[in-house]
Amino acid sequence: MKEKKIVVASTNEGKIREFREMFEPLGYTVYSLKDFPDMEDIEETGTTFAENAVIKAKAVTDKYGIRAVSDDSGLEVEAFGNQPGVNSARWLGHETSYTYKNQVILDRMKGETDRRCRYVCAIALTDPDKEPVVFVDTAECLIADEPAGTNGFGYDPIMYFEPLHKTMAEMTKDEKNAISHRGKAVRRLQEWINENE
Repeated sequence: MKEKKIVVASTNEGKIREFREMFEPLGYTVYSLKDFPDMEDIEETGTTFAENAVIKAKAVTDKYGIRAVSDDSGLEVEAFGNQPGVNSARWLGHETSYTYKNQVILDRMKGETDRRCRYVCAIALTDPDKEPVVFVDTAECLIADEPAGTNGFGYDPIMYFEPLHKTMAEMTKDEKNAISHRGKAVRRLQEWINENE
């Protein structure tokens, strides 16, 4: 039986682990960009999360002729015209801590009545000689009044999810996976694979 391979087009340990947990039970050997040191840096030139996810996965598929999966995700704040958006990781500088980024958002939100925001996640699956498959989902939240919680990462401490009365950083792993943008997009990808494999 031919080995089923997939490359996670990322060096982010958290993302690699999540995709490994998803694909290994389906019989895949899961690789990441760390296994392909000759892969040049992939420039995210898209204007949407979906475009960037496809760019990353397709670059791997085109170069190595192998199935690849990638995600692109970030934060949209209504009061900021949906910024930082696709620039969420690069916003205020790649090396800038999220503690600082979160505080900047909280400072800018002082006196703001519209606190709506969302996490967006786009996941792309690419195969040689096939059109990419993309799934986009969101987690609708409010910007909290102050940071809370120590779980999660990034903007999680200021992402308040009203139905659970918690920030993303206060949730258990299972709670977060059930409602998160990435959790929902991953489940849609799993359904597609189950129906099409």
